[in-house]
Amino acid sequence: MRGSATTDTRTGAARVALWLVAAVLAIRQTAAVLRLPPGERFLDLETWLGDNGVLRVEGSLYDTDRFTGTPFAGLVLKPLTRAAEQGLGVAWTFGTLLLVVGIALVVARALPGPVSRRSSLLAAPVALSLLMISLPVRNSFHLGQTSIIPVLLVLLGCFAVRGERPSGLLIGVAAALQPTVLLFAPLLWFTGRRRAAVTSAATFAACTVLAWAAMPGDSLTYWVDHAAGAGLGSHADGLANQSLHGALLRFGLEGPLEIALYLLLAAGVAWLGLRRAVRYARDGQLLLAVAITGCVAVAVSPTTWQHQLIWVLLAVVGRVGTRRSDRMLWPVLTVLTVTLPSKMLLPNIVVLHPVRDNAVLIAALAAACAVPFLPRTSPHFRRPVPTEYVAPLPSRWSRIPLLPFWRRVVSRPNLLLELIVIRVGYSIYSQIRLAATGSVEAAREHGRQIHSIEQAIGIDIEHWVNHAVVDVAWLEGFFNFYYTSFHFPVPLLILAVLYIRRPADYRWARSALAFATLLALVGFWLYPLSPPRLMPGMGFIDTVHRTKDLANPEFGPLTQLTNQYAAMPSLHFGWSLWCGVVVVLLAPKLWMKLLGLVHPLITICVIVGTANHWILDALGGAVVVAAGFGLTWLLSGRRGLRPRPEPGAAAEVVAVAVPAAREPGGSTGEKKAPVEEDRAAEPGEPKGKPGKPAVPAP
Repeated sequence: MRGSATTDTRTGAARVALWLVAAVLAIRQTAAVLRLPPGERFLDLETWLGDNGVLRVEGSLYDTDRFTGTPFAGLVLKPLTRAAEQGLGVAWTFGTLLLVVGIALVVARALPGPVSRRSSLLAAPVALSLLMISLPVRNSFHLGQTSIIPVLLVLLGCFAVRGERPSGLLIGVAAALQPTVLLFAPLLWFTGRRRAAVTSAATFAACTVLAWAAMPGDSLTYWVDHAAGAGLGSHADGLANQSLHGALLRFGLEGPLEIALYLLLAAGVAWLGLRRAVRYARDGQLLLAVAITGCVAVAVSPTTWQHQLIWVLLAVVGRVGTRRSDRMLWPVLTVLTVTLPSKMLLPNIVVLHPVRDNAVLIAALAAACAVPFLPRTSPHFRRPVPTEYVAPLPSRWSRIPLLPFWRRVVSRPNLLLELIVIRVGYSIYSQIRLAATGSVEAAREHGRQIHSIEQAIGIDIEHWVNHAVVDVAWLEGFFNFYYTSFHFPVPLLILAVLYIRRPADYRWARSALAFATLLALVGFWLYPLSPPRLMPGMGFIDTVHRTKDLANPEFGPLTQLTNQYAAMPSLHFGWSLWCGVVVVLLAPKLWMKLLGLVHPLITICVIVGTANHWILDALGGAVVVAAGFGLTWLLSGRRGLRPRPEPGAAAEVVAVAVPAAREPGGSTGEKKAPVEEDRAAEPGEPKGKPGKPAVPAP
């Protein structure tokens, strides 16, 4: 119940926890920058203000192409040159942190209403945490960039200050620092704030004229010779330039054709994006309108470097999708795009390179021109189509499930969201696995320990099995093929079948596999282990790679990118065992269950016969898989679902939808039955979701 003591306590605890997370992220980012040697931090700031910085050099600011700001930015920074010492970097870091906190607080107060009390309390720490982990903010900290300042000035002008003239003044100064911000003037004009629009344009012109009067040569160079800064900084075709101009150059276009196409596309994006921004601003979603306009500026600017992409992150405030299960797709895609390197989002496939190289630009274009954000007038804006839940089955222990909010979901999750999460999760797993190398000597010492334990208990059969496989050519070829081909496709195939045919079982199976993989990473970190094929002097034969020089082993182009000493536990066997358990539990026919057991049996023979794992590695894989299933059971309860009632049978209906907010005037102590749709049931129709049988309570 909203407003109850239990809900308030949980919300308060969640708010404290989120603020702690935001504080830890802020402290970590600040410490990471300040720990760097002076020559490796604030590279752009040092380029501008250092002893040999651009602002100290006699002549034009743009002689070396290292200064990419406007002449007005140079005019503002010029007085700081005398204070360009080590202390300036520290002050700049904490100043940048305060700017980011300011953006988070303004965004939290500007969320499109109606906003629940819980959301309003948790918005600020969530916004600050997302900003701190985003690449634009991290780059601004590391490089000493000023790109955060125009964003904060625009947000203050739109949401914080009172009066149209102060608002226009702040936005005009922001445009003088970053010219594409002038696109906010049409947004102000067409939303009825014409005085603010005129003031912003006038302020921009006044600042530009002031800089021109103070530095005429630099202004001529910036605005005329370099076409508003288009030719400054790094090469425009570099991956860091996430603009339409940079994308066209990366596609191989150049010369007049590229310029004409760029101008045509930029005009189309600006027209369509500003129209959408005006529509959402009139709808009462001004923060979304500001984010869309910022995304337009990102796309149409000749050069949009990574530290200027905060606007894309702000687009997460838009609501997309009529179903509750789809609501997280757009925010998750946006946060991942702005937070992770693009190579972690998409696999290294040639056909996907254009998408991977322009991921942030695509996100900006989608937000500006394509994503169907819901208007506030939509009936699904506040109440999306609810997700079907069922109550957990009764357990022998009252503490299970440990997470009462982990409710059983009957419907399948959003497919695109699942694919993205699986891809990103595997990328993170690969990076951690690669980093958990340890020393070769420690891994070999652990290998000798494992071999001694196996000798003591009489299961050291690896050498015999390995040479027996080598003596049979067809068996060696089959084992090598099985080892390199079945590790990934079989689990993915089972997940796909579960997603299509058994969506209610897909979730717990996926969770168990994820927990097992996370636990395996702990083993890789704590116990690096040399597989038998990399143990010198033991006579094992690497059937897959035929490695002979163990001092400088050659594992081929694919295995060079993985950690060869991440052997305990064996996920080759662990994942195959997970496949066997899932098939045995869910397959409807006996022959299917027996076939499911074949995969782990063959896998353990393969990993031992190819000298890639010890027997105890397979035991470790079995342990983490069992722990994965156990954790899933502890957190979410028993796997089974309650049987649906027979047609016409009377049964009490359990809540299968997210509880709606309490209506005004309701009693605080009265619990109302959650409803799925705001309509009366037809005569003879059971209460609950139309067209589907109700789910009985215990």
